[in-house]
Amino acid sequence: MVNPTDFPEPTFVSVNGVELEVFEAGRQNVGNPVVLCHGWPEHAFSWRHQVPALVAAGYHVIAPNQRGYGNSSRPTEVTEYDIEHLSGDLVALLDHYGYEDATFIGHDWGAMVVWGLTLLHPDRVNKVINLSVPYLDRGDKPWVEFIEDVVGSDSYFVHFNRQPGVADAVFEDNTFRFLRNLYRKNEPSAEPQPGMAFINLARAEAPRGEPLMSDDELAVFVSAFETSGFTASINWYRNVDRNWHLLADVDPIIHQPALMIYGDRDVVAKSENLAAFVPDVEVVTLDCGHWIQQERPEETNQAILKWLEQQSA
Repeated sequence: MVNPTDFPEPTFVSVNGVELEVFEAGRQNVGNPVVLCHGWPEHAFSWRHQVPALVAAGYHVIAPNQRGYGNSSRPTEVTEYDIEHLSGDLVALLDHYGYEDATFIGHDWGAMVVWGLTLLHPDRVNKVINLSVPYLDRGDKPWVEFIEDVVGSDSYFVHFNRQPGVADAVFEDNTFRFLRNLYRKNEPSAEPQPGMAFINLARAEAPRGEPLMSDDELAVFVSAFETSGFTASINWYRNVDRNWHLLADVDPIIHQPALMIYGDRDVVAKSENLAAFVPDVEVVTLDCGHWIQQERPEETNQAILKWLEQQSA
């Protein structure tokens, strides 16, 4: 467990028309940047186990709360959370620190942003490390429609788009319960229930499995979402089809060396054609669920640092 007071103090950086809350460490390692991109519904604090390990290995670590999260700006327009804006924030962050390019590490939605950033701004990314969410090829149908066809309208991806505001309100009424019930590990398998799974989770009296983090760690996430609410972060999902259109004309191949880390009990499906789109990829699978870097911090750090070392050899 990590004491929240040990996490770097934030600074506020103006980029791309917004202000980002950025947690920076290892300034003595300037010239060797790694940017950490959190997922949903998370916070830069989700990288608390990785920051000291990366600094000790000689990296300048930059971990923003991306737009919509924590104390970063929360624009009101839904379209201001599309992949052009999200990747533009990261490019502007590199400019702010004086870097041409960096290694980007993403988890969950952060991984989707890193994949998109690498397609849209390939010259700004030198290496890619993504956790949980593999590269998603465009296919023939916009993604929300595709997901609806495959898993139905109760999928949270579909629900967030088709019923805007409904889930946000439930999460905001049950912030502590939702996050406590969500951040679990070693959950026993159960029959799927009718309805939208995350709404059910936010209303469930008792959590399942074991807690992923200490009460003090959980309080960081709860406090952040009590301040920000959930709408801004859910707006990322409301741009999934827009992103599908925005990526229509870019080269779909990731040319950078990449490391893909899966949890073998993660609900997110592994890619069956990853190497077709990410030819220079190495895949590591850890014995864990979705919250990979928090559930298996040592193994995650080991996989990341070993791979980075091989790349620089």
